[in-house]
Order: sequence, then C-alpha cells, then structure tokens
Amino acid sequence: MSEHPTDPPRLALDGYTPVPPTHVAAVVTYLEMREPPPPLSREPEPEPLRLAEIGADLARYRALYAAIGEPWLWFGRARLTDDALLTILSDPDVEALALIEDGRDIGLLELDWRQTGEAELAYFGLVPEAVGQGRGRRLMEAAVARAFARPIGRFWVHTCTLDHPGAVAFYRRSGFRPYARAIEVTPDPRLTGDLPRDAAGQIPLLAE
Repeated sequence: MSEHPTDPPRLALDGYTPVPPTHVAAVVTYLEMREPPPPLSREPEPEPLRLAEIGADLARYRALYAAIGEPWLWFGRARLTDDALLTILSDPDVEALALIEDGRDIGLLELDWRQTGEAELAYFGLVPEAVGQGRGRRLMEAAVARAFARPIGRFWVHTCTLDHPGAVAFYRRSGFRPYARAIEVTPDPRLTGDLPRDAAGQIPLLAE
C-alpha cells in the first residue's frame, strides 16, 4: 500500500498492482511492419471487397464502431464529442472505410497517416457474426495495400487484452512484428456512460 491513502498506486514490476473498482486495466501490445508481406497466391481470385468511405457520416461510423467494439469494450471513439470525432474523420490523412456485405456494414477499417512517414491501423474489426470466415484476412490485405500506397516507412497497430483473444496472433500472421508493451488503466467506460452497462459481459463490472 502507498504511504498516503490519496497517493495513486504504483506499478509493481514484479507482482500485482491494485486497480480501483471504477477502472479497467489492460496489457497493450504494439506491432509494426516495415514493408508489405509477400502476396498470398489464391485460385481463383476472390471477388473484390466492397469498401465504402464513411467520411463525415458520424451516425454511420458510431453505429459500426459500437457493433464491432462494444463486445470488446472499445471506448476511444465513444468518448469523443461529435466535433472531435468529425475533426479526425474529416482529416485528409485519415481514411475510415466500411466493409459492406448484403447491403449492410459488417467491418471497419480506419487508417491514419497523420504522422509523417508512417501509417497507423487505428481501428480494424468485424461485427461478431462475420468473424471467422476469412473476411478479416482479406480486409487486412486491403489495409496493408492502402497503407503502403503512400510513402511510409512503417505500418503499425496496437491491441490489448480487452480485445479479441486471437488479435495478436492474427496481426502476426498478417506480417506485423510485436515490438513494445504497455499497461493501460482507464475509467470503466460503462460507469462513465460512454458504453452500455451490459457491454463486454466477460469483463466484470466491479463498481456500481
């Protein structure tokens, strides 16, 4: 325990660090690729993915972000005001795309080139019912091709232990290499009102 009750808990580098019941904690893994991986040979060539720019359509973006992210406690964009989110999505160096199938949005691909010489895979995912059928691999191929279509030296992404348990393995199969790790502690977005209280039921809600 800390010497003073009001002191924030210190990170234990060998052991446990207490986290307030009003917060959640995750281990974040950062991954990067310096050049696109060799293309996969497939016969016959599949139909091209149907991708549509979301642009400034905040309602569409928020609906897709929630459908994909609420099961995994995604909160980054949910916490933004409309003005703040619009500033990001309207930037010419940010591209948010919806993967469309049978007339509905089932996937999100968001790329960010605002840092000179690199691209960030800011958000990437599929609605739960679309996972595990090969769409993610094809969407990642599109992400890599679009990222390296600009003159960049690296393409990077971060994921965490609140996300799909297969995320790190998927990124590594896609050609990313893990290079750093961090601990993220943040107020539980279900308590702040940023996400519904029943979101991500696999992560216990400790405070009422």
